Amino acid sequence: MSDYQGVCKAVTELTTSERQRLAALYLRYYDGCDESRFFADLDDKSEVLLLYHGAQLAGFTTWRVYPFAWQRMQLRIVFSGDTVIERAHWGQQTFAYNWVSRMGRLYMEAPDVPLYWFLIVKGHRTYRFLPLIAQSFFPHWARDEPELQALADALAAQRFGAAYDPQCGLIRFDSSHGHMKAEIAHPGERERNKEAVRFFLQRNPGYAQGDEMVCLCPLRTDNMRTFIERVFLGERK
Repeated sequence: MSDYQGVCKAVTELTTSERQRLAALYLRYYDGCDESRFFADLDDKSEVLLLYHGAQLAGFTTWRVYPFAWQRMQLRIVFSGDTVIERAHWGQQTFAYNWVSRMGRLYMEAPDVPLYWFLIVKGHRTYRFLPLIAQSFFPHWARDEPELQALADALAAQRFGAAYDPQCGLIRFDSSHGHMKAEIAHPGERERNKEAVRFFLQRNPGYAQGDEMVCLCPLRTDNMRTFIERVFLGERK
């Protein structure tokens, strides 16, 4: 039996102690941020997935779901916030399974309303998650996704205004809103041989200074990879 456990809860249900532990974990891995900025981002989100290894907090991610009107359609957007996993726990699968399972439950709440995952990416590890779970997403190194790109542009422009440059698909703030510490930010030689990593480095050369790449992924059954689809539909815990 795995020693890992994922727990989803509303951000408003976090205790003061839990909030402090989240902030401390995040700030161990990110520069260009402080508690005030971290808590502002946290309070902008609605849910958090907590990863525990035994009784120890090993990681977390946050998100907010909101409606968005697009081309005479009503969409639901899952906007991701801060995410971090303790380095000692990189490679475990519980975190990903729990996140995909939660997204599947969100999808099943209103399967007739398109659901999209909107995220801003400042590290190659996060970007590599997209091809692991989905077939179609933006941006993709091997094909154009004009419909996804148009929606991604609209979402990013609404949320980030002039900080978003649609020509390159990047958000550039006047000063970093958080970037990974140098000792973990850069891919190793083996990682650089992966297509997704090479593409990320080419697309977002300023990632180490806090530039963030806008990404978008449809969350629906026919876009999930075969094994992930089973998790998405709740067929595997």
